[in-house]
Amino acid sequence: MDGPERIGFLLVPQFSLVAFSAAIEPLRLANRSSGRELYRWTLLSPRGGLERASNGLGVMTDAAIAAAEQLPTVIVCSGIDGHWYDDPLVLAWLRREAARGARIGSVCTGSHILARAGLLNGYRCTIHWENLPGFVESFPELAVTGDLYTIDRDRFTCAGGTAATDMMLALIAARHGEGLAQQVSQLMMHEEIRAGNRPQPSPMREHEAVLAAIEQMKANLEEALPLERLAAHTGQSRRTLERAFRKYVGVSPARYYLHLRLEHGHRLLSQTAMSVTEVSVACGFISPAHFSRRYHARFGVPPRADRARRESLQNWLSGDSVARAASGRTA
Repeated sequence: MDGPERIGFLLVPQFSLVAFSAAIEPLRLANRSSGRELYRWTLLSPRGGLERASNGLGVMTDAAIAAAEQLPTVIVCSGIDGHWYDDPLVLAWLRREAARGARIGSVCTGSHILARAGLLNGYRCTIHWENLPGFVESFPELAVTGDLYTIDRDRFTCAGGTAATDMMLALIAARHGEGLAQQVSQLMMHEEIRAGNRPQPSPMREHEAVLAAIEQMKANLEEALPLERLAAHTGQSRRTLERAFRKYVGVSPARYYLHLRLEHGHRLLSQTAMSVTEVSVACGFISPAHFSRRYHARFGVPPRADRARRESLQNWLSGDSVARAASGRTA
């Protein structure tokens, strides 16, 4: 590879300073240990200037994203309130960088921002255990793990904290060899380079039970599994699983299962020509009437009316485009 690898660290408000430091220091030490500039980094923020971390310390960035050079790798550094962060300017910029072929990564709650930008669709990802249930609830279509970090092709995410160091050491090892990664690890007094698929050191048993139950729900939308079978699959009692769902997801397993099935029905109605009866069967409802009642309560309109409304809109848009084309021909 010619020249140093250029990496942009995007700091968003309230980013985690410990995760940011844990990610950037391995790069500095890789340069030092190799005697060469293997990595060069740029600090970015949404609008430039000083960006404050969650502990109140300010970090002066090099540029606003609008003025940033095109970078081969971008890492989003987030922290407190990352699950609420929804800056259209940042999301659009990340999409553009990804479309240009940049590798996109994140630390801590940055996974929320990548997911909101649509950049984790089709990728495995992770997030800090404390944010895991809400993340799964917000993005049920994603392949979310409880791992320390995940590296999946041109996307990489980590749980934050010192897991960022392990992830960056893995990236250094993949590019420049295990020996250099070990040298950096020793300089950081990092006892071992932890594998990405190692579970996060946290109260993960209940989280893992919830995640395992959700995976079973997703795999069995047409014939809903009873809660007893879901609990048995996770190795938990029914009561323990219910308590874990309410604690970490905020709703009961039954309510969450219903949410998944209705979302599936919503997609089928909008993306296929299946009848409402066929959709209700595909989503595991005992009757079309039951499906319609639940659908109405969830989306504010009955399924037939929802489909008719979308078809009407599509027909209008199609007719409008035809009219515009005809107008263009006669102009």
